[in-house]
Amino acid sequence: MDIDLFDYYLPESQIAQFPEQKRDESRLLVANFFDKTYEDKHFYDIIDYLKPGDVLVRNNTKVIPARLIGTKVPTGARVEVLLLRQLDHSTWECLLGNAKAVKVGTELAFGDGLLLTAKCIGSFDEGIRHLNFKFDGVFMEILEHLGTIPLPPYIQDSAEKYASYQTVYAKVEGSAAAPTAGFHFTNELFARIKAKGIEVYDITLNIGLGTFRPVKVKDTKDHIMHSEYYSMEEDVAEKLNKAKSEGRRIIAIGTTSTRTLEAVMQKYGRFVGCSGSTNLFITPGYKFLGIDALITNFHLPKSTLVMLVSSLAGREFILECYNHAVRSGYRFFSFGDAMFIYGGKD
Repeated sequence: MDIDLFDYYLPESQIAQFPEQKRDESRLLVANFFDKTYEDKHFYDIIDYLKPGDVLVRNNTKVIPARLIGTKVPTGARVEVLLLRQLDHSTWECLLGNAKAVKVGTELAFGDGLLLTAKCIGSFDEGIRHLNFKFDGVFMEILEHLGTIPLPPYIQDSAEKYASYQTVYAKVEGSAAAPTAGFHFTNELFARIKAKGIEVYDITLNIGLGTFRPVKVKDTKDHIMHSEYYSMEEDVAEKLNKAKSEGRRIIAIGTTSTRTLEAVMQKYGRFVGCSGSTNLFITPGYKFLGIDALITNFHLPKSTLVMLVSSLAGREFILECYNHAVRSGYRFFSFGDAMFIYGGKD
């Protein structure tokens, strides 16, 4: 499909630069793709649209200080490094901002080279490099000292925003970006949700280039998703299978949870305890096997995420919802407002 079919107009002023002071007071567009209707609510109203027996699935990944500024040895040229995916104990797949200057064999130093150095051992298209790091101690502790949280480019970078760029349930370190649909939840809201008889389970997808990489081709069939690591525990898989067999709704919190659930179902035909990598690219025509509904943010024009939500609810209906949100002053993208997308009657 032509990616222009997933475009919409968004004033720059509606790109949220800060989250709401109280996370669950963000706005919520409730979109029913069964009868093609939508309502304007607040996120704390989500509980009114959840039923006892529903299952919420959330991505418990945690954003690491994946952005490093290094220098090329011996020239001192500045190189920005974004850690995407850990390949082994000391090797990472990375996206480099000055990639042309870094070839196989190039050495980099971080923090004056006192704590961390790296050597390029693999060079790939679109700025991807494999870096082998040398360090003494615990790598994640060194990152805490030298790295920063990599905020999206449309958010004006500032240290005060780093703490906000995590979900309240972030647990498993390894992501270069946050599962932002989860930003709207508070521990208090989860307590109310569970008290209503709604189950909440965690899975993991470490977010890398696959989620936020822009589509640069004209036709969606030519876009290749970047692989991202996922895992699902066996007990979670059993509970999800039980819910499916009983006809209860499985509601994904975010597109990364969606892709994990769908990747497992595509591979095994049921939920199983497993781990692996997925480059699943969901576009209109896709038949959903894992989820029944989705809680998500408003996504960038012509992005793979707009294509995913269009696959669930229909492209024309999603664009109608997005255009309504623009007209109504909703806040967009990572720190912005949310949607609950479902089908059928309450």
